[in-house]
Amino acid sequence: MILPRDKGAELRLRLPATSANLGPGFDAAAVALDCYLEIEAKPAGEFSIVATGRDAVRCSRMDDNLILGTYRDLLESHNRPVLPLAIAMVNDIPLGMGLGSSAAGRLAGIALANHFGELGWSSDRVLAEASALEGHPDNAAACWLGGFVMAAVESAAPGDRSTPPAWKGGAVHVARVIPPADWRAIVVIPQEPLATSKARAALPDRYSRSDVVANIQSAGLLGLAFAQGRADLLRIAMTDHIHQPYRAPFCPLLDLILPLAAGNGVPLHGTPPHGILGAALSGAGPAVLVITANEDSIELASTAIRAALAGGPPAELLPCRFEARGASSPV
Repeated sequence: MILPRDKGAELRLRLPATSANLGPGFDAAAVALDCYLEIEAKPAGEFSIVATGRDAVRCSRMDDNLILGTYRDLLESHNRPVLPLAIAMVNDIPLGMGLGSSAAGRLAGIALANHFGELGWSSDRVLAEASALEGHPDNAAACWLGGFVMAAVESAAPGDRSTPPAWKGGAVHVARVIPPADWRAIVVIPQEPLATSKARAALPDRYSRSDVVANIQSAGLLGLAFAQGRADLLRIAMTDHIHQPYRAPFCPLLDLILPLAAGNGVPLHGTPPHGILGAALSGAGPAVLVITANEDSIELASTAIRAALAGGPPAELLPCRFEARGASSPV
């Protein structure tokens, strides 16, 4: 994306939803999806927001608004005047469901501050700021750059907890690939959202060595599965021992859907008849991301998911493509 340099010019943004972790890639892996937060902003005499789409009432609130709060805070902290904006937005990203709505909102606020406040920040600086505000780089990197990403923040020496969290202020390093063109996603969304703070509070302070090793193995396969189009690896590559077992009580769809990705006797390199290659919590939940083999498998996979959820909590099935482009993209 090439942003206008004239701060008086209208700024348009389109930021994709993202699904992070994908099982073992805790705070490191994410992928962009083809539903978006779209914003048009221009200078005005006073602040205003007109929002349509999902959660339009919440998105149009002037108080406790993540985009406006980020915009104001950045300008004030850098001693820049806070220029009032008239904002029109169309939001298709479900809020509080683990689809990167906060990363998209924060990136929007940072981009607005960078443009209208003439901060002069590079794309890397915008991403670093968003990662710092988010507390982790995965959603922000996938939203800003698009595609599938593995991201890390340069931190202090191992074991150094003198300035917790030690990574704050470090450079963000991202490896990015375009997901295989055939793969599709189904996001299974419950009715009730889950606060990320609650999901994080459920995690233990210590893990067994065996669980850590298992996650390292799966996370390594996860990156290569996306890079090489290895659908046969996703079943094990999306297996997690670090966060999903502890978040499952708050994410009732997870235990109903995970058995669909377990193989059920399918040969090691085979594809299940329902076309489901892997499943995991989307971010911190409560939504579940299901990856399918291709477009033709969407209907079969959806039928299998609905059967698995029969008698359980109601849920929306949202078919998605993986989005190669982000709000700012090198391609």
